[in-house]
Amino acid sequence: MKKIAITTLGCKVNQFESASFTSGFQAAGCTLVPFADKADIYVINTCTVTAKAGQQSRQLIRRALQTNPKARVIVTGCYVQMDPAIVLDIVGDKGCVVGNDYKHLIVDTALKETAPDLIVLMGKISNQQDICELPVKRFTGRTRAYLRVQDGCNNFCTYCIVPYTRGPSRSLKIAAVLDQAAVFQEEGYRELVITGINIGKYGIDLDEGENIYSLLDRLCTQFPALRIRLSSIEPTEVNDQLLNLVVNHNNFMPHLHIPLQSGDDNVLRRMYRQYTTTAFQEAVQAVHTAIPHAAIGCDILGGFPGETDSEAENTYQFIHDLPITYLHVFPYSKRQGTLAASFRNQISGPVKNKRVKRLRELDEQLRNKFHKQQLGTDCQVLVERRHKKSGLLQGFSENYIPLLFSGPTHLIHQVVPVSFTEFDQSQPIGRIAEEVLEENQVNK
Repeated sequence: MKKIAITTLGCKVNQFESASFTSGFQAAGCTLVPFADKADIYVINTCTVTAKAGQQSRQLIRRALQTNPKARVIVTGCYVQMDPAIVLDIVGDKGCVVGNDYKHLIVDTALKETAPDLIVLMGKISNQQDICELPVKRFTGRTRAYLRVQDGCNNFCTYCIVPYTRGPSRSLKIAAVLDQAAVFQEEGYRELVITGINIGKYGIDLDEGENIYSLLDRLCTQFPALRIRLSSIEPTEVNDQLLNLVVNHNNFMPHLHIPLQSGDDNVLRRMYRQYTTTAFQEAVQAVHTAIPHAAIGCDILGGFPGETDSEAENTYQFIHDLPITYLHVFPYSKRQGTLAASFRNQISGPVKNKRVKRLRELDEQLRNKFHKQQLGTDCQVLVERRHKKSGLLQGFSENYIPLLFSGPTHLIHQVVPVSFTEFDQSQPIGRIAEEVLEENQVNK
């Protein structure tokens, strides 16, 4: 029985794909072990969206080779797609290098007894027309499941390497999406996060008459016991159709993540983003008006090439004045092969770090403001685990409030009613409904 160790860097799509590898190895009778352990096969699903992610990818490859020099080391993901020569140099004359368009072959390739020492499965990702199908049975150690319905991106924003490593936008056929959702429901998951690289483009490459809105409607309707959460959506794709879905389906979570990247129109143009600050503001205000209690998150890049002090200040003030709940803040990372890598006036590290730090402080202010606004509300919380320090249960409400509260362990993986009662040092604290505790006492 072979021992398999899998590690994953990067996005939710990568995490979904690694879950598929896990399902395949388990179905073949293999044993999954922690990545730090000695294994027969190591799978490293890499990321290259930032320079740091690339560095971490290289470190993980070397760590696997050091832990067991005799093991088969399989390296896949976006770092492989961007720099296969560097990966080949690290693995030497042994190992397996797999491009993003061949991930469905990883399990069978890894378990071949007569395979050559060095295997390279790489294709021209820009020519791919079909999504790589990767069925998943379970997400080990996770309460919510990710369901990848789309891959690739056609936008080619000037800072982003992803279109070069993931290829063009490709969608999973509707039958496969519904089959995967049914598997997750049968496995006892209570929440699905619908994810992809550019998820709003779902269906445009298929001849099925589906789009992201009809897909979400189908999922909410056919799986009423599942909470449906959308991983992200572009501001140009926030419309009445989407808002009506949130309003009309109780199981569509009131939480939208809408990437912004910059709050200055000049910077947005240099990024090749397909909207203006006015359009973004209108999208956010539409969500806030239709669903006042909804969580609204956004991505921000600090220190984009040529960003002036006034442009950075415009971004800060623009976000500050909007009903945004939280930020994911990233320092701009120069990626060779992208247009922005050749731009003049690259921002120095200290200036970039200062801007990022200020935006992250704003993120904390926005979170605290939203949580205080929601104090006193009743919500349904998906219980995920016990908090290590406090020993309390923890989980997320429909609108993505991270609540801690007392309760029995068997409630983990369940959705329970919780009142948001306190706000202690930036931590939302709740109280579970009395009827749930009483029912627990009766069932003891």
